[in-house]
Amino acid sequence: MALSCTLRLPRRHLCPLSAFLSSLPGRDRSLLTEKTATKWKEKKKSREGCSMPGSSWEERLANAVTPLWRLPYQEQLQVKYESQRKILQTLASRLEELGTDMQKSGGLCCPLWPVVPSPVINGYRNKSTFSVNRGPDGNPKTVGLYVGTGRARNIVCVKANHMKNIPPKHTQVAQCYEEFIRCSPLDPCILFHEGGHWRELVVRTTSCGHTMAIVTFHPQELGQEALVTQKALLKEFFVCGPGAVCGLTSLYFQESTMTRCSHEQSPFQLLHGEPHIFEEVLGLKFRVSPDAFFQVNTGGAEVLYQVVGELSQAGGDTVLLDICCGTGTIGLSLAHQVSKIIGIEVVEKAIEDARWNAAFNGILNCEFHSGKAETMLPQLLSSWEDARPLVAVANPSRAGLHYRVVRAIRNCKSIRRLLYISCKPEGESMRNFVELCCPPDPWKKLSGEPFAPTMAIPFDMFPHTVHCELVLLLTR
Repeated sequence: MALSCTLRLPRRHLCPLSAFLSSLPGRDRSLLTEKTATKWKEKKKSREGCSMPGSSWEERLANAVTPLWRLPYQEQLQVKYESQRKILQTLASRLEELGTDMQKSGGLCCPLWPVVPSPVINGYRNKSTFSVNRGPDGNPKTVGLYVGTGRARNIVCVKANHMKNIPPKHTQVAQCYEEFIRCSPLDPCILFHEGGHWRELVVRTTSCGHTMAIVTFHPQELGQEALVTQKALLKEFFVCGPGAVCGLTSLYFQESTMTRCSHEQSPFQLLHGEPHIFEEVLGLKFRVSPDAFFQVNTGGAEVLYQVVGELSQAGGDTVLLDICCGTGTIGLSLAHQVSKIIGIEVVEKAIEDARWNAAFNGILNCEFHSGKAETMLPQLLSSWEDARPLVAVANPSRAGLHYRVVRAIRNCKSIRRLLYISCKPEGESMRNFVELCCPPDPWKKLSGEPFAPTMAIPFDMFPHTVHCELVLLLTR
C-alpha cells in the first residue's frame, strides 16, 4: 500500500509525507547486520558493567531509564526496528498456531516500515514524574528518579539533571521542590504505613512556554488547618520565594492516600495560576488538565497523527471512532477530512478538555463521551445503523484494550479499518492483536470476520529508551 497523499506536515517537516517516509532507510537496509548486532551486544554489556558498584549514580540512572543513550541515534533506530520486527514475527507465529494462513513478508505478518525518527532527540519530554526518596547520600528528601527495585530493597533516588530525555525546565522545578521539602519540618512519605507527607512531583511543559507543577501530598492525620498552612507555604515558595525562578503557569496540590488518584478520587487543588496549560499541534490549540493524557513527545505526535490520518483513508463521508481519545488530539487533527468524530475516554477531565478544544478551534463535527470504553463502546456499536464508512482508531494505555472493547470492534461489521496505536506492542496489546485477527471463536464470542495485519509503522516517540510507538493497520 503506497502512502501517496500529501498532507500538511508539522512545521518541522515541510515536505510531502510520502517523500518523508520514502527518505527513511529501506526495510532491508534497516535490518541489523551481524556486525551491528555484535556491536550492540558489546555496548549492552558495557552498560550493564556500569550498573555495578563503582560506577556513578548518574550513569546507573541513565542506563536504567535511557539504556540506549550511548548509541548514535541512527543505531538506536536500528535497535528499535529489530525489536519491532520480532514483535511482528511473534504475532505471525501466534496467528499461524490458531489456524490463520499468513501471507508473510520476510517472516513478518505484514510489511514493516523503518522507524520514523523523532523530530527532537534530547529534552523531548513534555511530562516528567519525580519521586521523593533516599538519595545516594542517604538524605530521604531527595527528588529524582529511582534506581533499584522495591523487591530488592535497594531503591535510591537520583537527581535527573543529566538525563537526555528530560528538559532543563523539569529538572529546575524538581530542584526547587527538593529545596522546599528540605526546609519543611514535615517528613517525606516514602512508605505509606511509616507516615510522612511529601510525595511525588509531576511537571508538564508545552511549546507555548507554559509550565505546570503538581505536588502530591499524603495528609496522614493532619487537620484541615495544618493542610491549609502547608499549601500556603508551598504557594509562597513558588510564587514569591526561591521557586519563583521556575515561572510556573499553574501550581496544583493533590492530597493522595493511594499510589495514584484521579481527579474524581482526590481533586487537584489549584494553588496558583491558570487551571490549564496550552499546547499547539498541527495548527490546533489544545488545553491540558493535570491528569489528562497527552503524547509525551509533542513533535513526534505531530508526525504520528499525520501518518494516522493518511493510513485511515478517511474521506468526507467517514465517521472516525476515536477510542481512548484523551484530550481529543487525534480526532480533532483529522476532523477536517471526515464527516464526524466520536471520541470515548475514561478520564472525565480529559473529555472536558476535548470538548473545549473542539469549541475553541471551531470544530463542530465531533462528540466526546466520558466513561469506560468497555461499557460505552459495545452499547454504541450494538445499535450502529449509520451507513457511512466507519474507521476506528485505538490508542490505549500499556494495559491495552479491555476484552469487551476488542469483541465490540471485532463483531461490528461496519468497521473495516482499524488503526491500533500501541506504546507497548509486546505487552497486552499483543493479546488484542491476536483476538482481532484470529479465526472466529464462538467460545470467546468473536464471531465477526477477522482483521488482517496490513502495515506496521514504528515511531520513535522515546529517544534513548528501548520503547517505540507502533501503529498497526488492521483491515478486513
